[in-house]
Amino acid sequence: MFAKYTSIAVVMISTGMALPAMADFIDDSQLTLETRNFYMNRDWRDDHPSGKHKLEEWGQGFMLRFNSGYTEGPVGFGVDALGLLGIKLDSGGGTSGTGALLVQEDGKAADEFSSLGLTAKARAGKSVLTVGTHESLLPLSFRNDTRLLPQTFNGAQIVSQDLDKLTLTAGQFRSTRLRDSSDEEDLTMFAFAKGGGLIPSKPTDRFNYAGVTYDPLPNLRATYYYAELKDNYNQQYLNLIHTQPLSENWRLKSEVRYFHSEEQGNTGIDNRTLGSMFTLGYKGHNLGVGYQNQSGSTGMPFLGGGTDPWAFATVTYHHFLYAGEDTWQIRYDKNFADMGLPGLTLMSRFLRGDNFQVGSADASEREFNTDVTYVVQNGPFKDVYLRWRNVHYRGSHTVDNDENRLVIGYTFRFW
Repeated sequence: MFAKYTSIAVVMISTGMALPAMADFIDDSQLTLETRNFYMNRDWRDDHPSGKHKLEEWGQGFMLRFNSGYTEGPVGFGVDALGLLGIKLDSGGGTSGTGALLVQEDGKAADEFSSLGLTAKARAGKSVLTVGTHESLLPLSFRNDTRLLPQTFNGAQIVSQDLDKLTLTAGQFRSTRLRDSSDEEDLTMFAFAKGGGLIPSKPTDRFNYAGVTYDPLPNLRATYYYAELKDNYNQQYLNLIHTQPLSENWRLKSEVRYFHSEEQGNTGIDNRTLGSMFTLGYKGHNLGVGYQNQSGSTGMPFLGGGTDPWAFATVTYHHFLYAGEDTWQIRYDKNFADMGLPGLTLMSRFLRGDNFQVGSADASEREFNTDVTYVVQNGPFKDVYLRWRNVHYRGSHTVDNDENRLVIGYTFRFW
């Protein structure tokens, strides 16, 4: 399935290596190793369909990234590599399934799992073509990186910044490697039908997308994307971000996100999602209030397998995307540097969703998240970060959940 992309990558790499001017290729390269120690405990407060009452896993992740520079000349060539390794530290068959570790057919977590992704790249002016493995951060294909290892996509992408104030992006993904897997898989869809059931997905090897970001002013950004998951849905996305200093210490950020989704292949997808967030900042404090409205006969679709939908109501545990669901959110962020504690940050938010149905009954749900992060500022452990993430989720017709995640991470920079 990937023969076309593989052959292009080989040609790009071999052509680049054949050029005599290799100084920038080597001098501008970077090699880093990110380490992540991840523990997760999920406590179901009700009977879960899986029959489990608790999920608990602990693992050690390693992410080795090599990014070359470009060869000299009108067209520069380079190559990137991403090596991923996850090691089980603790998990049993009765508590596996957090999404952090690969689960085998017997229901137990594998002792380890790994993958290697290569990306060929070519640059002309301010345009870059990449072919191979991508850690996508695009709004319609935002890779999941909330567990031990990041999700990746395989395909081709071109990004151009040759036009002033404009960034143009287009590409095609052919497969994905999920956060708890070593293998490439077809792309799938996740979407709720009215009543809370999942709409059947049609696995495919085509996710096409194109978008433009325009910065007319230093404090104003507009983004538009169109994407289609073959035989499942097409989706348009519009985003506006405006930041406004109010005084020396006060600031206001306003953001709107709109998704328009329709069916492909008789899946029945029909959704409009409009969300807004307004955040008032004062020194190290930020207080945000958000609202998200959904209309149409289904919930908002997005790439399945753990990919994060870029909607305001997508939070630590749940995505609040049932058909017709309306969601209110309040969020508070604090940077303690102005109180003499540099490196310490806090995020706390509460969401409530209602006006949707589970089965034929009216339903509601709510989630409370707290993140506390500390980055060591000096000494032998400088830049080591520690994070505690807590989840409290309750729903009127869903399984309640209490959850804790502990993360310790560090990035070694070899050059």
